[in-house]
Amino acid sequence: MKIALMDSGIGLLAAAAAVRRLRPDADLVLSSDPDSMPWGPRTPEDITALALDVARAAAAHRPDALIIACNTASVHALPALRAELEPALPVIGTVPAIKPAAAGGGSVAIWATPATTGSPYQRELIGDFGGSAEVTEVPCPGLADALEHGDEAGIDRAVAAAAALTPPDVRAVVLGCTHYELVATRIREAVQRPGRPQLVLHGSAGAVAAQALRRIGVEPAPTAGPSGTLTVLRAGRPATLPEAALTYAEGRMLAAAAPVL
Repeated sequence: MKIALMDSGIGLLAAAAAVRRLRPDADLVLSSDPDSMPWGPRTPEDITALALDVARAAAAHRPDALIIACNTASVHALPALRAELEPALPVIGTVPAIKPAAAGGGSVAIWATPATTGSPYQRELIGDFGGSAEVTEVPCPGLADALEHGDEAGIDRAVAAAAALTPPDVRAVVLGCTHYELVATRIREAVQRPGRPQLVLHGSAGAVAAQALRRIGVEPAPTAGPSGTLTVLRAGRPATLPEAALTYAEGRMLAAAAPVL
């Protein structure tokens, strides 16, 4: 069994780690093009072209499924990717977890890139799934870029700035960029207010990992032997996990759990 994941950069680590936890025996292919980051400010046509290139590089390794571990690529390129690759290769997109976050009502914040915040796509999701929740869109300028480069000071600044824009009575935070899941604990610590109920964070990594297995008819087997391999592609060329990836628990887990091909 082989699962491929694609993103502009290392935002795919969270979903890759989720797949590894569900199936330690699955071979993983991680395909990215960090030199083209950020994708958010680009035109939909440019994003689609970049996503197709990254997806084709992954598809050349003949995976059983492809996860688009990127919100921006899922918004703009999912139809084109599915048109080219399916039905031979199931393609799983990533959608911000607004529906489960809003299900309990109350105050909910969506942390996302500036390009996504206020976009028609996100506003439509809020309209469709926000229900009775009071939803606040929180832009996080510079956070994905700081995470991509392992810039600790930049991460701290961006998280603090976004936390200052988040309502003090917030009950749940949707992590609307896959990069953000890499520092979920730091985000919770920055937003959690003393005396308030435990803040709930809603990411997408676990859901897309489970959906990938469902699409290929495979059950989770977290106790399977850790025999899965790891293939890393950057702009279609064989590579290793970048140093920045190893600053996150997900990157260290992936590097330690499998030989890199």
